[in-house]
Amino acid sequence: MKKIATLTLGCLLAFTATKAQTFSDDFESYTSGIALGPQSPNWRTWSSTTGGTADDANVVTTDNHTVAGSKSVYFSSTSATGGPQDVILPFTPSAPLTTGQFSFTTWFKVPTSKTAYFNFQGNATMGGMYVLDCFMTGGNVQIQNSGTVVATGTHPFGAWFELTINANFNSNSWELLINGVSQGTWSNANNQVWGIDYYPADAAASFWIDDVSYNVTPYTLPALNAAGNMLDISNGLVGSVRYPAVKVRNLGTGVINSFDISITQNGGAPVVKNVTGLTLASLASTIQTYTVPFTLVSGTNTFVATISNVNGAGADGDASDNVLTTIVTPVTPAAGKMVVAEEGTGTWCQWCPRGAVYMDLMDTKYSGYIAPIAVHNSDPMTVAAYDTPIAALISGYPSALVDRLPEIDPSGIETDFLSRIVVAPKAFVVNTETYNTTTRVLTVTVTTTIQTAITGNYKLACAITEDEVTGTGSTYAQSNAYSGGGSGPMGGFELLGNPVPASQMVYNHVAREIQPDFNGIPSAFGTSAAAGTVFTNTFTFILPATYDDTKIHIVSMFIDPTGKIDNAASIKIAEVTTGITENEGFQFGLFPNPTNDLASISLDLKKESEVMVTIYGINGVLIGKKDYGKLSGDMLLPIDMTNFTAGMYFVDITVDGKTAVKKLIKQ
Repeated sequence: MKKIATLTLGCLLAFTATKAQTFSDDFESYTSGIALGPQSPNWRTWSSTTGGTADDANVVTTDNHTVAGSKSVYFSSTSATGGPQDVILPFTPSAPLTTGQFSFTTWFKVPTSKTAYFNFQGNATMGGMYVLDCFMTGGNVQIQNSGTVVATGTHPFGAWFELTINANFNSNSWELLINGVSQGTWSNANNQVWGIDYYPADAAASFWIDDVSYNVTPYTLPALNAAGNMLDISNGLVGSVRYPAVKVRNLGTGVINSFDISITQNGGAPVVKNVTGLTLASLASTIQTYTVPFTLVSGTNTFVATISNVNGAGADGDASDNVLTTIVTPVTPAAGKMVVAEEGTGTWCQWCPRGAVYMDLMDTKYSGYIAPIAVHNSDPMTVAAYDTPIAALISGYPSALVDRLPEIDPSGIETDFLSRIVVAPKAFVVNTETYNTTTRVLTVTVTTTIQTAITGNYKLACAITEDEVTGTGSTYAQSNAYSGGGSGPMGGFELLGNPVPASQMVYNHVAREIQPDFNGIPSAFGTSAAAGTVFTNTFTFILPATYDDTKIHIVSMFIDPTGKIDNAASIKIAEVTTGITENEGFQFGLFPNPTNDLASISLDLKKESEVMVTIYGINGVLIGKKDYGKLSGDMLLPIDMTNFTAGMYFVDITVDGKTAVKKLIKQ
């Protein structure tokens, strides 16, 4: 196998099974001590359709699953990049399975502290499509689908266990079972399968497989059938707005011209989308995205999408695949909380475009709650004082640290973010700064207000990052394993070359400096501090002329005694120079912030305008609203916070229909 990253979204290839297919292999009929491929017409390797090559694996008698048997197949590697063993079992001769139902079972045994890995291939071109990846590390089983963890479980060390994956291609419902117990279900980005690839993926890999089997139940297409194939509503924060996307597949023999989609949230009134003007051929798909927003509420959000009125004829030929259900449970951010995501990356790193894509995605999706920092290694954007300590905490590139928890792939940032954003911080952190555009001296004053009494060596660090960084020459060109699309889509990198020329690259969140260092000011808050204690620390940066000062972010980090980031604050330097958010036709400031009792909105109107102020709680609940009617000129609008509970609030000001938002913290 040439790579193990989970990467792909591809077009579905047509295949219709005509009869049931079953297969099982306990390896007892083979000769031990020699390669598997030449002994069986069913097995092959990554490089050879007949096996017997360097990437084949031997049948062994060192262990086995069945009491009556004696043989299995053993995989191991001593290479950091895995291999060379790379053994394939096709489930179908050529075209992938895309309809009906499929069940695959394999038995594994993994020695203590060792790892195992396999993936599903989506077609007969090796590496052409990764349907899913299964990583077994530290006793954990993790299924990743297009870079996202979709199911997890655990396995015993030193004992045989059964792993099963079931898939209903019609409804795009997949499930992982370990020893017969479900570990989770999901909709797969690549809803098809061609074969399995067993691969020892790293130097710690060591595992046996035995009693491998699969079963295919075919599906006969009716004349007319619009099948719901995926309801995409991502999880997030309470109050987040979502625009559902519904994938509908033509699982009939005739052409589909129209249908209706109805979506309900928690049993509420249905929102109907009429889809017309289609010429959807048999086995083709369409993705229909709603333009009507749905707001995630606290607790369980159950979304149900129903497909109906196909071609204006009402019911179609198969009612069993007309309904899709997705359940998400959004989280409520802790008051005053911000999470830091630090990513190890480099222009030389061929998989690092994945990091850039996921960091930008998180910044867009959770703006105001996450501070992304791209820490470059061995390229022109490298800052040694930041790169060296990050490199010591990760095992490869790209990797990410969320609040300096253990390293993860950048595709897993959202999972760690959602676990951290709900943790109440020990302190609120607020940045106030001044910047001299002539001398380019940036002075950052960090006010840290202790919320819960602390004991121990808490520290404070301050970093600056820059967006939209460009450069010239080959060292600014980005190595790109996604070029050509063979590794699946990745935020547009699949459409670019390898490497991506410097002239086409723009780098965001680039770490430029960190003070006093990665670990922060030792004992910045003494050995203990009571709730309500306020600390002030100052950092001074001199921005080089090559930095675009309008693209600079300042990120302050409150670090606990274990080295984890407890809380953070982030602000753009463009917001720093005036303290005001500019919008078309007006300027809007909010002072003081945080406040104990009274805050004021500073408003500069360039013309007479209709003004309304609305305040929301962190959970999206409306706290208050005031319509000021027509105002003009400079003014202060007071906000009485005396009776507000401590926490974070959103202040929306609407001027002639245009809205700006700021956070306001009540201490």
